[in-house]
Amino acid sequence: MTQPWGAALDIIFMTLRSMVPILLASVGEIVTERSGVVNIGLEGILLLGAFFAVIADTATGSPWVGVLAGAAIGLAIGLMHGIISTKLKGNQIVDTIGVNTFALGVVGFGIFAVWHVWGARTIPSSLTIQPIYIAGRALSPMVLIALGIAIFTYWWLFKTPFGAAVRACGEDPDAADVVGINVDLVRILATIYGATLAGIGGAYLSVDWFAGVTKEISAGRGWLALANVAFSNWNPLLAIGGSALFAFFDALVMWIGPMPQVNSIIPQEILRTVPYIVTIIVISGVIKRVRPPKALGIPYSRE
Repeated sequence: MTQPWGAALDIIFMTLRSMVPILLASVGEIVTERSGVVNIGLEGILLLGAFFAVIADTATGSPWVGVLAGAAIGLAIGLMHGIISTKLKGNQIVDTIGVNTFALGVVGFGIFAVWHVWGARTIPSSLTIQPIYIAGRALSPMVLIALGIAIFTYWWLFKTPFGAAVRACGEDPDAADVVGINVDLVRILATIYGATLAGIGGAYLSVDWFAGVTKEISAGRGWLALANVAFSNWNPLLAIGGSALFAFFDALVMWIGPMPQVNSIIPQEILRTVPYIVTIIVISGVIKRVRPPKALGIPYSRE
């Protein structure tokens, strides 16, 4: 195989690994927002999912139990946020800003409280999800799982009666209520689904990709996922493309970053900002063309 093809394959595989947490969080948030609920706590859920996944992984010796732990913490946060947003008519933005702040404190201090080290906890490769090999390169099974979840969610959201109910609750909850849809219940379930996927994305970061947890492990990916929701126009299939766009530039930076000829010209700190700058530019170009659900962020009260 020629060297250019080898480099292209390296970048493709790095892109696939990098897109997983953003894709999972984006797809979950699409379902949540389609129901009319906003959850800007994705960054915090990714952090907490990563932290509790490592705890469960090291306690049981199974990274898949760690993934389940990440899903469980996401489910719990989604249930809490769903109830606050629907039954208690709480402010959805303030509620989930609290999730982000809570996560920073819990993970920052929790690493020391649990393992008596500051900043980071690493795990051996034997406790990470073992990759499969394609064309001589490692590929995490979570890549295939994330893509499968995105495709399934599209089908479920646009081709099934429950998906239609979710979309009705986000567009016209009064009409949904008239035809017998329990708006609050649908919104709670959609919020749980979204947060659970974000928790799985956090677990992927720690028990698969980075083999450990730090208080900065989410690195803004939750905010990028929120941007990707708008970029994809609330469509799970288009979210794959948005996630891949950021992940490509992230992979490209990781690939060229160690090169001496690049290091001598561009500091690593500046180079690492490139994926985020590209994302901001792209989102700014499409944001005027998208249309969010009409009842997004508005608690429903029966007249």
